Amino acid sequence: MARVVSPCQRSPGSGKAPGSAVQVGEKRGRHQGPPARAAMAHDRGRSYHARRMNVGLVTPLPQGTDEQAPFATIAGDAGGGLLILCDHAENRIPPGYGNLGLSGPELTRHIAFDPGAAMVARHLAMRLGAPAVLSRFSRLLIDPNRGEDDPTLIMRLSDGTEIPGNAAVDNAERARRISRYHAPYHAAVEAAIERALALGRPPMLVSVHSFTPVWRGRARPWHAGILWDRDQRLAAAMIAALRADPELVTGDNEPYSGALANDTMSRHGTARGLAHALVEIRQDLIGEETGAVEWADRLAAILATINGREEMHWQALPDS
Repeated sequence: MARVVSPCQRSPGSGKAPGSAVQVGEKRGRHQGPPARAAMAHDRGRSYHARRMNVGLVTPLPQGTDEQAPFATIAGDAGGGLLILCDHAENRIPPGYGNLGLSGPELTRHIAFDPGAAMVARHLAMRLGAPAVLSRFSRLLIDPNRGEDDPTLIMRLSDGTEIPGNAAVDNAERARRISRYHAPYHAAVEAAIERALALGRPPMLVSVHSFTPVWRGRARPWHAGILWDRDQRLAAAMIAALRADPELVTGDNEPYSGALANDTMSRHGTARGLAHALVEIRQDLIGEETGAVEWADRLAAILATINGREEMHWQALPDS
């Protein structure tokens, strides 16, 4: 059970609110639970190969960004009601890890990052004037879209590829990667959310990902999918808007389920009662900047309209 409160109901500095409750809509969708972790972690079909090794760095980093920083931020209107995230923005392996023992081509695959997602996220943030936080390390080093206790946080085998640099990771190295990369990224997301809350407008969270066109030898029919778990406010509105275009096939909790405990949306959206959605776009549609810009424009128009709905800026707080 949860109650939804508007910003004006919140007691100053408390993060909670008195008064009556409005129940969040019950979960719907075809998947009532998460699929197998291995399947959710990485596609097992032929991955879409990026055309450039450093496709994660498709646009210049914001001025002043430390090249070795574990995250990059894009400035925007903190009180504008939106925060854009990109968990798997880059395929960068920090110095000292020797590419985790992998050859160059392996790092262009979906196992290392989400090709095209960073381009969409950056253009989307610019179109909307919204702040954004993007990771700056490969998911193979440590996956920021997993909880710290998740067994797939650091993969030893991904989509049939052994990761030599992860084979001997012990608890000390796991803790080191969490403190140097995973935790700072999530702290940056937290800081961006706190800036928005301080201005009295809880933000909608939109996380941009991409998925392979083919999985286990079968073509995936969706152009995009919207993932969600318990709070369907933003997801339902985005799905309806995308499905209004007869040319698009839009998945509802497809090609994955959004019910993954302690992932980014769970940690920053569900746990904090913020409206949120994870957007998955098929990689062949955004592998080039032209396609990424097209999808950023499409999503920007949809989100600009949804952003005007006040219920998107209420927090669904757990009952005390």
